[in-house]
Amino acid sequence: MSCGEPHETDCSEVLDHLYEFLDHEMPDADCTKFEVHFEECSPCLEKYGLEQAVKKLVKRCCGHDDVPSDLRAKVMGRIDLIRSGQAVPDQDVSAAGAE
Repeated sequence: MSCGEPHETDCSEVLDHLYEFLDHEMPDADCTKFEVHFEECSPCLEKYGLEQAVKKLVKRCCGHDDVPSDLRAKVMGRIDLIRSGQAVPDQDVSAAGAE
């Protein structure tokens, strides 16, 4: 999607990183670039508003389910293995909980 107008930050870059912006997972300088882009690009602002609304709806409808503690521990264990660079078994995490 592009509005066809030239921008300092291209529409495709904004849309590729929209969820990072929505989740506050990008540096402040990048957030500022995106905010400037939204001020001058109504199609991207509209897409941002839509994705923000969907995210709020999902949080409201699905954000209250507790994750079983054993599943959380298994997932966190795999994340730790990946971060440490160790080999990770091919076993599916969700299947491991069904044993």
